[in-house]
Amino acid sequence: MRGTAPFLSNARQNPGPTWATPAPVRLSLPAHARSVAVVRRALEAIADELALPRRLVEDMRLAVTEACTNVARHAYHGPQADDPSALRVELLPERRGMLVIVEDRGRGLGPSPDEGGPGLGLPLIAALTSRLEITHGPGERGSRVAMSFAPASIEAA
Repeated sequence: MRGTAPFLSNARQNPGPTWATPAPVRLSLPAHARSVAVVRRALEAIADELALPRRLVEDMRLAVTEACTNVARHAYHGPQADDPSALRVELLPERRGMLVIVEDRGRGLGPSPDEGGPGLGLPLIAALTSRLEITHGPGERGSRVAMSFAPASIEAA
């Protein structure tokens, strides 16, 4: 057979590098402090693959740690935290950053019954993200914290 295979000729017509993002990562974990470390390691692996600026990665680590810690400390009572999907996290790489979603189906966000009121976690997360969206599940059960991170958010700081 003579000639060039069609897929090769098409590749020659459109030269240039292609940019690929890592695949999204979805984690379902018990709502325990040790699960937060698992989330951080996955976050850092994707951030390294995306070659994100170190300062942005540090901000991401802090905000995501705070969101996951809120679930581990406040969302569930006793054995509910042991459910293998009590803490759900999605790490969604984007061309110039990452979207991270932290969810629970527990008590949701609000004043902690064991403390005097809301802490500094949500204002801290808001300061570290380029976009923050907090929603609640049906019947105000559970929380969904969607955090967007992009290099532009640290360049302005």
